[in-house]
Amino acid sequence: MTQAILNQILDQLEALAPEELQQLNQVIQKHLAAKEAAVQQTKFYQVLLTSGLVKQLKQPSQNRQTERRLIQIQGTPVSETIIEERR
Repeated sequence: MTQAILNQILDQLEALAPEELQQLNQVIQKHLAAKEAAVQQTKFYQVLLTSGLVKQLKQPSQNRQTERRLIQIQGTPVSETIIEERR
């Protein structure tokens, strides 16, 4: 962030009401906590790599699973059939 933007934000803080300042503080704290968690996770993964416990880190798949549709069956439910067969 440039110093000019930071100065603008600081100047605007003076105009905020106490309730608005509290809301801003909560948002900033959440943002900082998320950043800290990301930093900790990155450090953790780096330690795993350097220690040799893992060879590579795979990125999670961006493909979202499609919603599965239920299949209609006739007769007794499969769960009941399994229970009966185990008896």
